Amino acid sequence: MKASDLFVKCLEEEGIEYIYGVPGEENADFMISLEKSKKIQFVLCRHEQGAAFMAEIYGRLTGNPAGCLGTLGPGATNLITGVADANMDHAPMLVLTGQGSSQRLHKESHQVMDVVAMYAPVTKWATSVLHQDNIPEIIRKAVRVARSEKPGAVLIELPEDIAKLQTTTTPIPPRRFRRPGPDNKIIDEAYEMLKKAKRPIILAGNGCIRRRTSKQLRKFCEATGIGVVSTFMGKGSVDMDADYCLYTIGLQSKDVVACAVDAADLVLTLGYDMVEYHPNLWNKDGNKNIIHADFYPAEIDAHYHPEVELIGDMAQTITMLLDRAEQDGGLSFDLSQQKATREQMHDELAMYKDDDANDVLKPQKVLWDAREVMGPHDIMLSDVGAHKMWVARHYQCHEPNTCLIPNGFCSMGFALPGAIAASMVHPDRRILAVCGDAGFMMNVQEMETARRLNVKCTVMVWEDNEYGLIAWKQQSQFGKHTDLAFGNPNWMQLAEAFGWNGHKVTKSSEIKNTLETALNEDGPSLVLIPIDYRENMILTERLGDIACPI
Repeated sequence: MKASDLFVKCLEEEGIEYIYGVPGEENADFMISLEKSKKIQFVLCRHEQGAAFMAEIYGRLTGNPAGCLGTLGPGATNLITGVADANMDHAPMLVLTGQGSSQRLHKESHQVMDVVAMYAPVTKWATSVLHQDNIPEIIRKAVRVARSEKPGAVLIELPEDIAKLQTTTTPIPPRRFRRPGPDNKIIDEAYEMLKKAKRPIILAGNGCIRRRTSKQLRKFCEATGIGVVSTFMGKGSVDMDADYCLYTIGLQSKDVVACAVDAADLVLTLGYDMVEYHPNLWNKDGNKNIIHADFYPAEIDAHYHPEVELIGDMAQTITMLLDRAEQDGGLSFDLSQQKATREQMHDELAMYKDDDANDVLKPQKVLWDAREVMGPHDIMLSDVGAHKMWVARHYQCHEPNTCLIPNGFCSMGFALPGAIAASMVHPDRRILAVCGDAGFMMNVQEMETARRLNVKCTVMVWEDNEYGLIAWKQQSQFGKHTDLAFGNPNWMQLAEAFGWNGHKVTKSSEIKNTLETALNEDGPSLVLIPIDYRENMILTERLGDIACPI
């Protein structure tokens, strides 16, 4: 068969369901082969960056990779931002790019660049198909590497001449294995540290929302009572309504939740990536007792030097600790600080819930009402901007992967294409994206993709007519900010032009009903929120005066 046909058959064997992308001349053979597939759906996008973000969200929600496709040269460079975002936030992804004929790669040639070298820093593995018979091995390895902890992106480049060649090889059936947990000796050492602690705390990171980890973590907390602070990426690892949920940490300024970490005499980090919230913000003196539990050893850092490292399958690690606690008849700790922290933070989150008679739309009220209309399994996506800080602090979760935030690479333009993919993965759930006016416009062209696919999602645009997060940070640091203002379209006309439903909220009393209406409409909906970002500096000043409850 032709090499491009074999390539598609190998992807089918791996269970690949979607490829998002913008094709070009150099992957024409692959596209013709893909068109014949009855198992893989190609989603035509309006920009390669949008395609990469869609593949990222598919990977986050399913644990399996989707493909994102671009041609050589500018197609590959357009993909790279979304690919870097997925890789740093550990979403499995296959990046599929075309390339010029292998007969012209050794010299200066139209649109030819070294894509493999360019992608090496932003993928787990990047390779080119140099012989058509190698395709089954390459794809089997690529999917395995992309799925394996910690998941990430893999690039496969297919030159146009090799795609046309005949091959006699066949797909390799996938075999998947569970990674073992740590040995009993090191678990015993960690458990002894835990028994001696008086005020332990758990810092739950990105790894806690993947695989079976969240389920085992909840069992462990129910049995021990140890409180859980989550990073932005770890939201939903424990239920927001659980007594041991201490909400989210991650703001640069000291927040209420940091008080519980300050008071802890032992920090058990689970699936924590240093990029999520640097330890110099919660272990400034470098003197915390730390147990590190993850699939990989700890990153070396002066502020993060664990006494014990539990390396291996996360769910198995937690289960082994839980078994020892149950054999001992349970553990007893001083939970007064975490109880006070939870109560104070709960009051913070509810502070503006009844602010219904106000024509000023405050972030706290908008997110309270958003949480009210969203069910436990519905999905919120946050773009990058000032609103991300508010979503991270004020939108709490019941289940893993129900609040998706770009955190490591932290790219704007993420939420609109991400909402499209989320709607395709879970058409039975409510999908709500929160964007700033700046981030939304970075991939505004995907409004057409959403309309063409008729996905059911709602995008809430917070309008402040400037780069609000940069203004916030400059104002906090320098007492002023540079000119960051810009103009915006007529949002309702924009929605109409793309065939979307459109709504504008003018009073806080309208937020909940407007969101309810939009989330129930057929097809995509846009909700405009003229946001009051005066609250940004008010929050900064309040956090500077935070007093710990105990």
